[in-house]
Amino acid sequence: MAKASTLNYESTTNVVEQARSQFRNLNMNEPGQWPVLPKAVAWLAAAAAVVVAGWFVLLSGTTDELEAARNQEPQLKDTYRNRLAQAVNLAELRKQKLQVQEYVTQLEKQLPGKAEMDALLSDINQAGLGRGLQFELFRPGQVQVKDYYAELPIAIRVSGRYHDIGSFAADVANLSRIVTLQNLSIGPLQARDNTSGLLAMDATARTYRYLDAAEIAEQRAAQQRAAQQRQGARR
Repeated sequence: MAKASTLNYESTTNVVEQARSQFRNLNMNEPGQWPVLPKAVAWLAAAAAVVVAGWFVLLSGTTDELEAARNQEPQLKDTYRNRLAQAVNLAELRKQKLQVQEYVTQLEKQLPGKAEMDALLSDINQAGLGRGLQFELFRPGQVQVKDYYAELPIAIRVSGRYHDIGSFAADVANLSRIVTLQNLSIGPLQARDNTSGLLAMDATARTYRYLDAAEIAEQRAAQQRAAQQRQGARR
């Protein structure tokens, strides 16, 4: 029994020593001449390195995708909640849309067309005369064309009693068309015969009108030309 154990030990020792001897004095510049065991170990090490490197590359890409998905999760949740709320309140939102459209239509009806501007200017003048005011100045300015409407400023100066001037401002505000009074300035009337305490009011009345089809087309063409010029300047 002891003799068999000794033989097994010696056999194992010989195998280990033979294996060790194959790794001695290896020429790193000529791996093709290595013994079989070093070649096998080198091949296994290279294969393991390739597998590990590939695993880390794939895992790194997957990690980046996972992190991007996690970062996107709160935004997707908010989008889901918003769309869910819109879906639940769809009928109410449609009702509000109709109300807004009706309101916009009413406002558009308060905007005169180009042909109605003369009548509107006459209405402003009549509102002052109806209150017993004297027009010292009534001068329409240059029309300012915006994206969807045109604005006409009118420099006015009226003189009269305080309450009549206030009533005139109220009458202008209650006109069927949109007219605003801006840059109001009220002071004593500078006149030699002003013995009754008359006042003078300087203001800018602004009225608005919608653009006709030709003006809208011209406005869009001007915007396109401006955009092309900006693009050309960038190049």
